[in-house]
Amino acid sequence: MNNIKSDSSRLPRWYFGGLASAGAAFITHPLDLVKVHLQTQQHGKIGFVGQTVKIVKTEGFFGLFNGLSASLLRQLTYSTTRFAIYGKIKQQISPQGQPISFGQKLLTASFAGAAGNLVGNPWDMVMVRMQNDVKLPMDKRRNYKNVFDGLVRVMREEGVRMLFSGLYWNTARSVMMTVGQLCIYDQIKQMLLETGHFSEGLALYFTASFTAGAISTTMTQPVDVLKTRSMNAKPGKFRTPLHLIKYTAEVDGAKAFYKGFVPRFVRLGPFTVLIFVFFEQLRINFGFDPPVVEKE
Repeated sequence: MNNIKSDSSRLPRWYFGGLASAGAAFITHPLDLVKVHLQTQQHGKIGFVGQTVKIVKTEGFFGLFNGLSASLLRQLTYSTTRFAIYGKIKQQISPQGQPISFGQKLLTASFAGAAGNLVGNPWDMVMVRMQNDVKLPMDKRRNYKNVFDGLVRVMREEGVRMLFSGLYWNTARSVMMTVGQLCIYDQIKQMLLETGHFSEGLALYFTASFTAGAISTTMTQPVDVLKTRSMNAKPGKFRTPLHLIKYTAEVDGAKAFYKGFVPRFVRLGPFTVLIFVFFEQLRINFGFDPPVVEKE
């Protein structure tokens, strides 16, 4: 029991979230790539399996890993920032690692998600383009060699501002995603521990993270579709966020806002589970104990 108590009270280091997220992103990247293809097809009827087969046939097996370098760098920037801010504020509110209120978690996660997106948006924009490149005609492909080549070419050919295309949708998505993952995960984990039927361990982490993944997928799916389309659009195609919403609804119908939901959940569910399983193992094995409060 003492070991469980010690595991529960250990605090994470600021960079654990980025490392855990990068590991999870590496494993689930092919699912994310297929999801992007499904979201950007217009008038398309190709499903998850069909899209996967199509990518492998045209680009080979490693075509499923297009944009991986951008995905990893995004997690090492975006997720490191949001986990670090969320964890630091929590530690400031509760230095001994005791649970904070749901309202405090909600506000902290929202702020952390918005801040993380400002750092991660350029990488995300390049990642989406690299993932979507294989479905374009040969003469229209951007053919970025890697994420850094993509960043340089976007700045040179389209301007620095283009790196922040989709910022509105990505920030909204990031806030909801961070609430759905960090805040909801923390809350569900706390509730499960309070039932007395769970203790620190894989069963607790899996149950809490899988539930958080399902909730965050449902919350963010429409925004994720709009973000993906905004980032793939040519400069000036959509005048305002409302224009993008109207265009999507008129061209593809209301169902377009949940296009790619199944592969996204298939990806985001395991992705969220892997993040927190990795994160908790890093916290338990390489974290630090809260400061000792001396009694007067």
